[in-house]
Amino acid sequence: MNAIIPHTNNFKPTAFIENIAGGLLAPRGACLHNNILAVSDTGKNRVLLWKHWQSNITTEPDIILGQQTNCDNSRARADDTTLQYPSGIWANEEKLIVADAWNHRVLIWNELPRYNHQPADIVVGQPGFEGNEPNVEGIGKKPGAQSLYWPYGLFSDGKSLWIADTGNRRVLFYENIPTQNFVAASAVIGQEDFESRDYDPDNAVWPYSVKINKDGRLLITDTQYYRVLYWKNWKDALNKKAAIILGQPDLKNNGQNQFRLTPAAHTLNWCYDACFIKNGIAIADTGNSRILLWNDIPAANGTSADALIGQKHFEIIGESSLNMKTTVANEMYWPFAVNATGDTLVVADTGNHRILFSTI
Repeated sequence: MNAIIPHTNNFKPTAFIENIAGGLLAPRGACLHNNILAVSDTGKNRVLLWKHWQSNITTEPDIILGQQTNCDNSRARADDTTLQYPSGIWANEEKLIVADAWNHRVLIWNELPRYNHQPADIVVGQPGFEGNEPNVEGIGKKPGAQSLYWPYGLFSDGKSLWIADTGNRRVLFYENIPTQNFVAASAVIGQEDFESRDYDPDNAVWPYSVKINKDGRLLITDTQYYRVLYWKNWKDALNKKAAIILGQPDLKNNGQNQFRLTPAAHTLNWCYDACFIKNGIAIADTGNSRILLWNDIPAANGTSADALIGQKHFEIIGESSLNMKTTVANEMYWPFAVNATGDTLVVADTGNHRILFSTI
């Protein structure tokens, strides 16, 4: 069994706060790959990229995308250089992929950007870079294999791409990372076909994030049902119900903190992200302002977490425990994203406008 941080008192993060690129504003995405750090600075409609990030050195980002200067945070007309509410993000040494959620598209840079405001190379979900309507034609239109509606989350293994197409209540799979605009998905998870948008509690009704580990295991964070769904192999999700549900006792229940007045080690409240950590799982339990950690993959529905960070114990009610006058290093306020690489846990501490790092 892995050793995991037992509680917030042992959580000693490095934080990016006001002095980075003019300050972060409600960042909702962060991805660390080797020494490449990519952050969706959501409230400022931009992406920040560090190509040589080091945990012991706080430096300005190498690249800023989506805005021309540190002072900008506007929502510009959709084109190949603009972003509107970027959320899920993924990067490696070769590519950058961003869920441009409110433009109802995903943008791909075929190589790591080399200069500020660099245009994207590929758009997914729209016929061209100027389009930004949900499902291409607007609200109320049926989805298809090429369209997106509020894509908040995404994941890649460097070859394939998975998109949490949140507004269409599904996850789309692309066998190969698209190299052309408006590519059709290869398969759909959560719906019978590409044209369906059913509200079915047996599937994720509001899939906000999708994560897959090197063994093919799958996590889908289902925000609206306060749960995280797990499959031993992502291909099983194409035609099978989730093997394990975290946050709820079964697929039919959807209680916020399971209808408790206070949270517990087995409950969730507006969870927005999850990831694999070593042999276990971490969940961004956003509404409870904490990260929950399981040392190993749970074997049963509703299994209690082994540890947490961001709160002193499992029964504390999120925001009520926070020091609202001063941001404290080991507190969290609505963390929206959690990712792990090796021994490093990366958290988008959205309400505190910062990114946190810790060793696990």
